[in-house]
Amino acid sequence: MAYPMRLITLALLAVSSAAVAQSADPTRPPAAWLTPADDATKSAGDAAGGLRLQSVKMPIGGRPVAVIGGKTVTLGGSVGGATLVRLNEREAVLQGADGVTHLYLTPDVEKQMIEMPKPRKTGKTGPVKGLP
Repeated sequence: MAYPMRLITLALLAVSSAAVAQSADPTRPPAAWLTPADDATKSAGDAAGGLRLQSVKMPIGGRPVAVIGGKTVTLGGSVGGATLVRLNEREAVLQGADGVTHLYLTPDVEKQMIEMPKPRKTGKTGPVKGLP
């Protein structure tokens, strides 16, 4: 009787550890990025109409492609009633009836310049006296 109980315990541990591993994925995007933005959940100040820039692909010798709101859009293509008119590594620019909309890949990240400290002088360089 002890053998089946051990087998059941090991199975339960395997299932629970797999669930924990999925929930603790550090590479998983924030939950807000994974839920689709429909008309009911759009906020009044949402200028992009619920569209999010999720990925940018800039192949060498190929056409740039953006993934916006889960849809793959090539330069000149349309999504959400707007046309993708410009694309770079960090930003997609859409032209639509409401005007120009800028979508950023990481909208909540503020970039700051880091000033590196100047190197300290530690003394003279060259051969050490008394060594061959």
